[in-house]
Amino acid sequence: MRDHAPVGILIRLVLNAVAVWVATLLVGGVDVTAGTTGGEVLTFIVVGAIFGLVNATIKPLAKLLSLPLLILSLGLFALVLNALLFWLTAEVSGAVGAPFEVDGFWPAFWGAIVVSLVSWALSIVVKDPDD
Repeated sequence: MRDHAPVGILIRLVLNAVAVWVATLLVGGVDVTAGTTGGEVLTFIVVGAIFGLVNATIKPLAKLLSLPLLILSLGLFALVLNALLFWLTAEVSGAVGAPFEVDGFWPAFWGAIVVSLVSWALSIVVKDPDD
């Protein structure tokens, strides 16, 4: 039964937003340039939503298209793919007016790793009602 679907989506959005916030704290070159605390919080929520949409829509297609590289690299190309999707998230965020910036490939690479690890850790602690 999917009665909790909106709650599950909201939980994933908040987890993504917190993970992006942690990435801005730990990775140089991953920044939010909003002028106020409220603006920063709103930016993290918007970026979390965009990150979730990118991962839900583009990531499966990108993995399928890069399958030969994933096989040849024994899965290590997935790290590059995650970095490119994180960078894409920053570009889309900037296009919609959210002041979120990723200054190149390496900040995107490390930012994607931090976001993945933090999201994983938070998903262990915070249970989704749909699971």
